[in-house]
Amino acid sequence: EVQLVETGGGLVQAGGSLRLSCKASGFAFDAYAIGWFRQAPGKGREGISCTSSDSRTDYSDFAKGRFTISRDNAKNTVYLQMNSLKPEDTAVYYCAKAEICAYEYDFWGQGTQVTVSS
Repeated sequence: EVQLVETGGGLVQAGGSLRLSCKASGFAFDAYAIGWFRQAPGKGREGISCTSSDSRTDYSDFAKGRFTISRDNAKNTVYLQMNSLKPEDTAVYYCAKAEICAYEYDFWGQGTQVTVSS
């Protein structure tokens, strides 16, 4: 059974940091790209970053310089380090898998809530 489980969300003050984890199981993790997305209340889903099977990374413009994606294939886990958090970063954060970063994501985790207070 394919699973993606996000953890690490929570409440943090503006300017603070959080590290999200996406733990994968049930598929050949090192052969897939993993992306991070978020959805704020009343808004559509927004792509943040992606790491390919060979650990290349890509970021949306708003994430560059503040967010860092990494993967540990030995632990079947992808991380999203988020620094200098802003209230507008408040959202549910999801990870998802795809064959390649730019392709369709075919499985999603349940999400983890990140709330940034001002």
